[in-house]
Amino acid sequence: MPGGGSAVVWGVVAALLANVLYSTGFVLEKRALAGLPPLRAARPGRALRLLAGSPLWVGGALALALGFAAQLAVYRVLPIAAAQGLFVSGLVLLLLLSSVVLGERLTAAERRGVAVIALALLMMVASLRDSPEPIARTAPAGTLLALCVPALALGLWLYGTAERRARRRHRPPTTGVVYAVAIGLLYGVSSLAIKGVSGRLTTAGLGDAVPALLASPYPYLLLLTGAFGLVLSQTALQRCRASLIVPVCTTVTCVFSVAGGTVAFGEPLPQDPLRLTLRLGGTALALAVVLTLPRHDAHRPTPEGNRS
Repeated sequence: MPGGGSAVVWGVVAALLANVLYSTGFVLEKRALAGLPPLRAARPGRALRLLAGSPLWVGGALALALGFAAQLAVYRVLPIAAAQGLFVSGLVLLLLLSSVVLGERLTAAERRGVAVIALALLMMVASLRDSPEPIARTAPAGTLLALCVPALALGLWLYGTAERRARRRHRPPTTGVVYAVAIGLLYGVSSLAIKGVSGRLTTAGLGDAVPALLASPYPYLLLLTGAFGLVLSQTALQRCRASLIVPVCTTVTCVFSVAGGTVAFGEPLPQDPLRLTLRLGGTALALAVVLTLPRHDAHRPTPEGNRS
């Protein structure tokens, strides 16, 4: 593995590549979902069969898988907070692609919200500047599970709440914010698991790393969030705009990953007061925007996939 500054450069390049792959994958999947019958999270087997039968969706999924591989490389050379700061910069590309390729348009209130989210994330990135922060490799299993299990439970409960509301007749069309928050929590847990897997594969040779990895909670958290996240995210993406679902989901994932990674992996907060204020202030601002975004879309008809 490259050392010193070259490792950081490789980490930044891998993060930017992951951004391109993730944005491309989401847009391809969204295009494919528009041509599929309505998906139901309660019928995962049927949903998986429909998805696997779409070549366009499979292409998007492959792009996301390559993005995952690039993300794994990033966590080997950068602290989790720095990595998340780079990953969220991909929102700009995603919004551009969703506008050009999918023809999606945000409302004025949503544009302001996304702009404030961008400002919040810039504050978090600025807090990383000139910061030789240590890179943790593993987290105590008890601490990790104490953070991840409640987050998974909350995410699934939020998604179930959104599903129950979606089945009500004569309801206002949803923007998908609750779906996005729920999925963001699942992917936040997944990010911590990815970092743990990366750390296990870095600290020993492959022969020693695999048994240690299987004895840790990381691969099982990754499989659990991957299975739930696949069906839930595709159902939400089919019903709602990618230009709103993905930014909100990414923000929740980023905030949870940075906060959870700081606690579980022991990667310290900045000691400098200005950088600490930027990081905590950016986190609070991003959360405030997510909590205040409109939950219903007054100008969009209810998708057929939401009807009971």
